[in-house]
Amino acid sequence: MRALRKLKRGEGEVELVSVPDPQPARGEVRVRVECAGICGTDIHILHDAYGNLQPPVTLGHEFAGVVAGVGPGVHGWSDGERVAVESLAGSCGRCRYCQAGETQCCPERRAFGISADGAFAEYVAVRATALHRLPEGASFQQAAMAEPLCVAVHAVLEKSSVQPEDTVLVTGPGTIGQLVAQVARLSGASVILAGTSTDRERLELATATGTEHAIFSDREDLPAAVGRITRGRGADVAFECAGVGAAVRSCLAAVRTGGQVVQVGLAGRPLEIDYDRICLKEITLCGSFTHNHRTWRKSVALLSDPRLKLDALVSGEFPLEQWRAVFDRCEQAQGLKYLLNPALR
Repeated sequence: MRALRKLKRGEGEVELVSVPDPQPARGEVRVRVECAGICGTDIHILHDAYGNLQPPVTLGHEFAGVVAGVGPGVHGWSDGERVAVESLAGSCGRCRYCQAGETQCCPERRAFGISADGAFAEYVAVRATALHRLPEGASFQQAAMAEPLCVAVHAVLEKSSVQPEDTVLVTGPGTIGQLVAQVARLSGASVILAGTSTDRERLELATATGTEHAIFSDREDLPAAVGRITRGRGADVAFECAGVGAAVRSCLAAVRTGGQVVQVGLAGRPLEIDYDRICLKEITLCGSFTHNHRTWRKSVALLSDPRLKLDALVSGEFPLEQWRAVFDRCEQAQGLKYLLNPALR
């Protein structure tokens, strides 16, 4: 089969190669990949800027497909079933985090496309416990968005204090920021989404999918704009999805006294912030990292919610052979979410 693999550490070193079809081991299921999303992590891997990488490895951790073979000891799954697949390839199962179901915090966690062969291929072998049946009417394209949706669901529904009628600030209008905004609105909140002038099309997309306010943070003072919209109160909760120091500082300034800031974006380097502001305003600062099995159950159920506008976030679907051109589009911030489909030629 064809598979897009990171062959070894170093800049580049990613090629579309031919490898044997995977055979499901005990407790595993083979999935025929129907759709897989390109993530910023995949771009970092291309440039050897991801520390936990274990090459050689097939890329791709956002995917959906069809069951195409079950391994020994697997029950309850049949060929032809349509599934979304968790990105977690495995965890230790013994630590306090695994015992509590918080597998995203396990120090031995492994992820498809990073430390286990992923879904930029025709087939992938996964643990049977990673599978989720798709709701009636959910497309493979929507299901391939389930992983980033999980990031948003974990941040909004599991880590934040968002309540109906709250005002929420989201910084960074990429895929995660857009989905955080949508999930916050599903929770009954009003959303302010902030980006820069280069994000014009993304901010327009956000307003078209229901976000109430879009702010260009390089054209006006973001905390002042939030204050104007909230009549001086400030945002109840701020989700920082850009991983940029200026955005973190703006969230701390724009959130109300006694409010919450949820850090979702990764900066990849130390940031300088006004740390005293956290104390003086009694801000609750919270980190949100990936997701767990509980998150996936909630997110897959949401795929059938017509209020969720996943299709609007997809900028195109391409064959594996065009991977480099699509990666280039992602790096140039053209569009939003791109999908690879191994069945396309």
